[in-house]
Amino acid sequence: MIESLLIANRGEIARRILRTARRLGVRTIAVHSDVDAGLPFVAEADEAVCIGPAPARESYLDQAKILAAARATNAAAIHPGYGFLSENAEFADAVVAAGLVWVGAPASAIRAMGLKDAAKARMIAAGVPVTPGYLGEDQSPERLRAEADAIGYPVLIKAVAGGGGKGMRRVDDAHAFADALDSCRREAAASFGDDRVLIEKYILSPRHIEVQVFGDAHGGAVHLFERDCSLQRRHQKVIEEAPAPGMDAETRASVCDAAVRAARAVDYVGAGTIEFIADASAGLRADRIWFMEMNTRLQVEHPVTEAITGTDLVEWQLRVASGEPLPKRQDELSITGWAMEARLYAENPATGFLPSTGPLTHLKLPTDIRVDAGVEQGDAVTPHYDPMIAKLIVHAPNRAAAAAKLTRAAASVQVWPVRTNAAFLARCAADPDFVAERIDTGFIERHADRLVPDGSASDAVAGAAAAALVQRDPTDPWRALPGFRLNAALDDRVAVSIGGGTRLATPATAGTTAQVGAERVLFADGEAFPFAAPVAGQGGGASAGDGAILSPMPGRIVAVEVAAGDRVSAGQRLVVLEAMKMEQALLSPFDGIVADLSAATGAQVAEGVVLARIEKDAA
Repeated sequence: MIESLLIANRGEIARRILRTARRLGVRTIAVHSDVDAGLPFVAEADEAVCIGPAPARESYLDQAKILAAARATNAAAIHPGYGFLSENAEFADAVVAAGLVWVGAPASAIRAMGLKDAAKARMIAAGVPVTPGYLGEDQSPERLRAEADAIGYPVLIKAVAGGGGKGMRRVDDAHAFADALDSCRREAAASFGDDRVLIEKYILSPRHIEVQVFGDAHGGAVHLFERDCSLQRRHQKVIEEAPAPGMDAETRASVCDAAVRAARAVDYVGAGTIEFIADASAGLRADRIWFMEMNTRLQVEHPVTEAITGTDLVEWQLRVASGEPLPKRQDELSITGWAMEARLYAENPATGFLPSTGPLTHLKLPTDIRVDAGVEQGDAVTPHYDPMIAKLIVHAPNRAAAAAKLTRAAASVQVWPVRTNAAFLARCAADPDFVAERIDTGFIERHADRLVPDGSASDAVAGAAAAALVQRDPTDPWRALPGFRLNAALDDRVAVSIGGGTRLATPATAGTTAQVGAERVLFADGEAFPFAAPVAGQGGGASAGDGAILSPMPGRIVAVEVAAGDRVSAGQRLVVLEAMKMEQALLSPFDGIVADLSAATGAQVAEGVVLARIEKDAA
């Protein structure tokens, strides 16, 4: 077994690796940026080395600094986790060249599967079915447009070096192709340093099915069954589960065997995932499931596979990297129960899921399930990295029980003042169509009106806040009747400021209240509502519709598509902002004239900055 391990990552996955390494008696070394110095993964490691400032390219992506830290601490091996350098073949080679053990896929396999076009060609040669599309070298807009026209719309433009939902655009007709291609290429260049793309047929009822595979250096290769990752928002996974709903034994055998063939085709060693897209319009069928790509690393959603198979995949990684054979043969692996994982993010669904950064002054996560968290109460979510707070992982005897368990877990989350997607997750897991297995990758978009909370306080929530304000005392009947008046009908409603307004509410019991600093906050069904007694003379909210275009988050302006004095239409794109390598288009709220324009391409802007102002047409 490896004696010492440097973890070239941060947050949740660093803690996850630390947990297994500690159990196996492996000495651990954490590396961290200066802004991460106070996070739990740093304190939990046996040693820690600061490798630079907050920007990832100056710390977690700096290969030389990580290798220097490994030498300084006499590390025997490096585990890259997921993201950052985990699928960087150059870094894998450098680790091995430095005389260290690389706890990851061989550089040759990373190269073979890292580019989607080359990977698909290799899969075709191995007899693995692939999605119809264009994988050619000619990257001219004219050729790409012609291929898309030939394939037939809708099509999907995908970055050749893509991953994590970045560098991906759906195009429904020829007129939208050019703009989608430009946007996709910009995002691909920013995320991966490679703006090449491929074109795929877009499946109208798609399911995202992936198979966990594992190989060793002795020629062994197995699968640990499939996961379903169909619940996605903008190509980012939201809820993952294992096994896949509606998967019969025959289809499972076909897909999992294809995954093992794919792994063997590149002499794969370590943990990997073969991703497939399924046309689920007629249920899951082996002849309607096609290879998409391979992730040559541990996946974010690996805990659901661990839950149904009773394995520790990080332990498998460490044993295989140490030269041991796979811990189990294929016939020793089986499925027990059902598992689901939800990604709890610091983001605000009510504002289009924009990232929410700041201190985690109040943080309470469920204690009766597995929670893989990168932060604790008192830590902060910064704008420098992925805003995931934790993964909520449940395991139950069947799918319905797992969905109910996940609903309860998400609804019990308490976070403030950072906003989260907990209520959204709870609604997804409880949705009747989700429970009935009527899912595909368009599920969230199709049902957004009932899944995405708008941030408003329900009558029950307002009532709970009112009850907290009154603090009824049964020994004092006058206090228990705040609306009591002689010779008048009883009115026990209480004035409460909540959800951006003031209202009269009947005290009721719902949710949990907490004092967070100077604020009182009500937590209910995964949402958080600060509340207070109204202040005398308190006015209403700010007026709306003044045409100010504000930066919704800190970021960099990548495109300004209008000029001062231009006439614009409602919904017209004005400015494109990039944050966390994702693009956000800011649109005109109505027909009018661009009266002021301060936005400039390349500029860094803070949240709430006025970028432009639109004046309504006089008509």
